[in-house]
Amino acid sequence: MRTYARLVGAVALFGLTACELGVTNFGSPDVARVLSDAGSVEAAISGLGSQLNNPQRASESVNTQAKILAEETFASVANFGMAARVANRTLVSNELGNDNQTGNLANFNSFQRVTRLTFNTLAAFNNLVAANRNTLSATAVNRMRAFAYLVAGQSLGMVSLAYDSASIADEAINTTDIPGLSGAADVNAKAIEYLDSAVVIAGRGMDALPNTWISGVALNQADFVRLARSYRARYRAGVARTPAERAALNWAAIIADATNGISADHNISINGQTGWGAGFDAGQIYVTGGWHSVPMKYVGMADSSGAYQAWVATPSASRRAFLVQTLDGRWPAGGTRAAPQALSTNTIIAPRYLRNRPTGDDVVIAGDGESFYDHRRYGLTQSNTSVAGPYTDMSKTEMDMLAAEGYIRTGQAALAEPLIDISRLRNGLPSVVGVGAGVVPGGAACVPKLPNGTCGTLLEAMKYEKRMETAFTGYMIWYTDSRGWGDLPTGTVIEWPVPYQEMQARLQPFYNGTRQSGASTYGF
Repeated sequence: MRTYARLVGAVALFGLTACELGVTNFGSPDVARVLSDAGSVEAAISGLGSQLNNPQRASESVNTQAKILAEETFASVANFGMAARVANRTLVSNELGNDNQTGNLANFNSFQRVTRLTFNTLAAFNNLVAANRNTLSATAVNRMRAFAYLVAGQSLGMVSLAYDSASIADEAINTTDIPGLSGAADVNAKAIEYLDSAVVIAGRGMDALPNTWISGVALNQADFVRLARSYRARYRAGVARTPAERAALNWAAIIADATNGISADHNISINGQTGWGAGFDAGQIYVTGGWHSVPMKYVGMADSSGAYQAWVATPSASRRAFLVQTLDGRWPAGGTRAAPQALSTNTIIAPRYLRNRPTGDDVVIAGDGESFYDHRRYGLTQSNTSVAGPYTDMSKTEMDMLAAEGYIRTGQAALAEPLIDISRLRNGLPSVVGVGAGVVPGGAACVPKLPNGTCGTLLEAMKYEKRMETAFTGYMIWYTDSRGWGDLPTGTVIEWPVPYQEMQARLQPFYNGTRQSGASTYGF
């Protein structure tokens, strides 16, 4: 509201100045001029991709906080609300001037702004069409509009995953309109509707998407539709706050989207020179000295030595790091720390995802977060001076596991098994084909092995694979999965409130985030 008032004042002043001088000041903001022709509108739409991408990966975000709450990462430093979420997982303080106000607000502001900007730009194009000033071909228009709805669907989808409420915009909105707040379920439904629109518009025929619209990714019509359907599957599943809500999802629709979604990892090209980045996932966690370690609550189920079960049985404050012994090739192998340490530097560890860090980089913090391991999936990317290379926005395994979960929930385990096998076999784990209602094979070396020492079910195998393959990808995947599966540690907050800054601007009372998860599947 205040931003709009300042913009109106600036434009009014600009108009007065232009009249007096008789010249145009091209250094002053003029939205009408910027969007005065179809080519400019198309360029504005094509530039929305980075505005959608970068806030997701930013260190200062609720995504970073969610990684702490979901035990995807651990940090002992106070930056970005990480230590705060370690210390208190039961409440999101939304008080005036709270310590995490910047991160709590960042994603809300960014994604709501992207949604609004998308539809303001489309509205400008509609005005051009009404004035018979469109110069784009029909297929170029379809590409632009399909991409706009893909962006709008994602921006609303991500807000619906994190916050309890948000505002909804559309093409009919006026620049002076201030939409009310809608609940997360309604925001999510609108996100799905916009992704539906992206698919429908693309289906009418569209020019191929250049690799600049989504950095490094060129998409033809069929690939665009697959990507839109994959996002639709992600947001359909991720909105659930509780196991009951997760169970009640439209799993037939999720299966249909996931199985007709991306056919390979959706990797974007991050590069400090192009404006596309992955600041936290491919940058900040590579800093040593308490910024990151891999906590053991969930991935420790890879261990076959019994050390994990002993760790779980130890009082939380007294837990210490242990060496994971496993058949899973994503972990560094070796009976001592020295062997795997010799295989990797701080950054380069391909093809494994994890490193056993040099002992001198350990941060001794007895408790749940202490471990010997760091995530290093993007080691080669991070080692480049400009942090340039591929970043996995969405893995094919994410879609496979959504479909597998749907099949398990709908009594079609035989269809889930080969999907779970894809990543298991690739990483040296035995096949789960034929497991059905039983447990994964491997005996004493089975993966996953649960806190009680028993081998995991097919559902647990799916959960383990999804965690391993989606770590530091996408947006809030571990967190939304764990709250829907009922795996979060008991009492973990399950959504963020509308930031107090937004509530103040609306002249409404602000409130804290207090909705919590129930008892954990594993007793955590």
